[in-house]
Amino acid sequence: MHRRANISRARHLVLSGATLLTLLLLASLSALTALHAARPHSMPQTAASIPDVDPHEALGSKSAPVVVEVFSDFQCPACKTLFTSTNRQLMDNYVSTGKVYLIHRDFPLPMHAHSKVAAQYSRAAAQIGKLEPVEEVLFQNQEKWEQTGDVDGTVASVLSPGEMAKVRALIKGGTLDAAIAKDQALGQGYRVNQTPTTIFHANGQTFPYAGVMNWEILKQFLDQLLSQK
Repeated sequence: MHRRANISRARHLVLSGATLLTLLLLASLSALTALHAARPHSMPQTAASIPDVDPHEALGSKSAPVVVEVFSDFQCPACKTLFTSTNRQLMDNYVSTGKVYLIHRDFPLPMHAHSKVAAQYSRAAAQIGKLEPVEEVLFQNQEKWEQTGDVDGTVASVLSPGEMAKVRALIKGGTLDAAIAKDQALGQGYRVNQTPTTIFHANGQTFPYAGVMNWEILKQFLDQLLSQK
């Protein structure tokens, strides 16, 4: 009797494992299908025609065949997941090789108390050529500064005193809010209603994707776009 129960339990575990694998494969297929099916409400655009691109907030070559806009909130846990799980590989394999022009878009959500302040610090850091280290430190330490509100101290941990003086002066100058508002308005034009939302432009078409995309799905989709050029 015990032997039969153990066999039954083992079969159940194998079935559960197979079911989980099937679900994962279906989820991956669904994500790719959604990317191919989606179309924006605005006309497809090239890198040159995409509005309000701050070159300090963009990485890679403007002539890259694929343009990727990421609407993000530094206090959003899903945005952190997307950044920490895909950014380094995206930079190394696609941005630095001239295949992708990557644009960061600030889309701080009103429910997050410190996200707009974090966007201000990131944008100010970008103006002095420090976008990448500040993006990384904000996402990697998200839980800490979310609790304390100490965005300034978090950013100061990766910048020199002289660089921090420039960042604080830019924030105090009050010009950054207008740039953040332009990103938010652009996001509304794309009908962005959650973060992260990634907008892909390639081959005369535009594909919006809301939510976190794992690296394997992102890589497959980018490779498909690049193979169609």
